[in-house]
Amino acid sequence: MFKKVLIANRGEIALRIIRACRELGLQTVAIHSTADAEALHVRFADQAICVGPPPSKESYLNIPAILSAAEISGADAIHPGYGFLSENAEFAEVVINCGLHWIGPKPELIRLMGNKVQAREFAASAGLPLLPGSKRALADAREAEEVAKKIGYPVILKAAAGGGGRGMKIVRDPSMIAQAYNTASAEAVAAFGDGSMYIERYVEKPRHVEIQVLGDRHGNVVHLGERECSVQRRHQKLVEEAPSPAVDAKLRERMGKAAVQAMKKIGYDSVGTLEFLLDERGDFYFMEMNTRIQVEHPVTEMVTGIDLVKEQIRVAMGERLSFEQKDIVFRGHAIEFRINAEDPVTFAPSPGQITGFHVPGGFGVRFDSAAYEQYRVQPHYDSLIAKLIVYGTTREEAIIRGRRALEELVVEGIRTNASFHLKVLAWPEFIEGRYDTRIVERILQGGGFRRGIEQTP
Repeated sequence: MFKKVLIANRGEIALRIIRACRELGLQTVAIHSTADAEALHVRFADQAICVGPPPSKESYLNIPAILSAAEISGADAIHPGYGFLSENAEFAEVVINCGLHWIGPKPELIRLMGNKVQAREFAASAGLPLLPGSKRALADAREAEEVAKKIGYPVILKAAAGGGGRGMKIVRDPSMIAQAYNTASAEAVAAFGDGSMYIERYVEKPRHVEIQVLGDRHGNVVHLGERECSVQRRHQKLVEEAPSPAVDAKLRERMGKAAVQAMKKIGYDSVGTLEFLLDERGDFYFMEMNTRIQVEHPVTEMVTGIDLVKEQIRVAMGERLSFEQKDIVFRGHAIEFRINAEDPVTFAPSPGQITGFHVPGGFGVRFDSAAYEQYRVQPHYDSLIAKLIVYGTTREEAIIRGRRALEELVVEGIRTNASFHLKVLAWPEFIEGRYDTRIVERILQGGGFRRGIEQTP
């Protein structure tokens, strides 16, 4: 057992963790930069400590300052949330070596899954299906050409240490692969400090479907179904839903069973998400794993009734899972909209002060946010200011409720992408559940958005 949790994060996820800790009877410590002194996670935590100036590397990524805050506050556990240091194996090791509890998987598992080539090697050994591609990091552009010739075009180059779409290039023409390799590798060095690349066959109309898993330290692992994450721009997710309209009970069982078996093989002991690519034929392929709580975890909570953050904390305390696979029942449908402080046409960031703020409510509506009226959206961090989650007994009802809730949302003083989400909900492909990862591109190119004009598809 531990008594006081330091949350090494900010914004809505920090507030989400504070709420879970409070329900578990745990005290909380918020860290913050000088720019976040008036943030809600600072206000609602039992204790708050400033760890540095606004730039992330000097505050939320400042490991010595975070550990000093834990020592000063008397915290005996650290929850990293998502982003920042949540998938930094070295940080997890330092936390444990300092005698603190780490609320997350074992550092060696973070390190294994953090390198995409190693993760692919593990996936192959665990029997997870993989797209044809390189079995290790490529030596150079020449090897990329050789592998691409074997597996066939189009191909996709990916950074071994990457994520979020950085260091990633799609190549359809053999004459362009050397240039694409060099460009992607340079991007990977700039973003991750590692230019290692690997290559896979590219699926033209993929769906991005992920499986939520949860394991404890006693060898128990379960899955909590899938989430559809195909509404994304430049590999950044915008809308997520559970269950996926492309997954039936039989496919869910196959994907879930494969994920659980793989996690049992490595003794996975926290929340985690295995991300899969689903092709036009309904075949699925392992892409990567995230060893943390996901931004989109609320849709899984809504359809299962399970508080994932509380379970994550309990598991870190050494407790057994409070349920078995047979106890998990999926009910209804949930959709999450990421409300970002950005222009809905250009997607350019829109920091500034919120001068008016009204949160949607009513039956089946959840709003996770750390924003409020007069809150200043900082330019130093991610543009996410809220997550609007709606629930319905059917997908149709969830879509209708989503429209109603988005229309109720008021955020003045800055721009948000709420109007873009309304466009998604009006798009025939989404309504019919037959979309893929290029839906946003088609909406933007297909007469959907023009500055100052919103047209119906």
